[in-house]
Amino acid sequence: MTDITDILFLLGRLLLGSFFLMSAWSHLTNVKGLAPYAAAKGVPAPALAVFGTGVLLAAGGLSLLLGLYPLVGLGALALFLVGTTPKMHAYWKETDPMAKMGEQVNFMKNTALLGAVLALAVVTRPWPYALAF
Repeated sequence: MTDITDILFLLGRLLLGSFFLMSAWSHLTNVKGLAPYAAAKGVPAPALAVFGTGVLLAAGGLSLLLGLYPLVGLGALALFLVGTTPKMHAYWKETDPMAKMGEQVNFMKNTALLGAVLALAVVTRPWPYALAF
């Protein structure tokens, strides 16, 4: 019989991995739509940056879903979150209260996601229901 913690861990991986995969899909299928926003935030080579971050998100999301090379996938997600969060969600620079609130919410969400990624990096491998480690 399977331990409930294995099932809950798998469910958590599926939820978190799906979140990152949905973000990857958005980045990879809407580079032209997202690049102007990145440019407005001062990102150099915005189209390339949007595509590159989409690749990081896809690699990380798939890694979480499948349990395949989890440290590589978690590293990709950590790189994405550390690199983009302060640049794209610099709430301290906003003067409009609504914009500031929205950026702060996204900054804190990304900070929490980074916490989850870091916590998963120290979980014993192979993970339950993983394809490989």
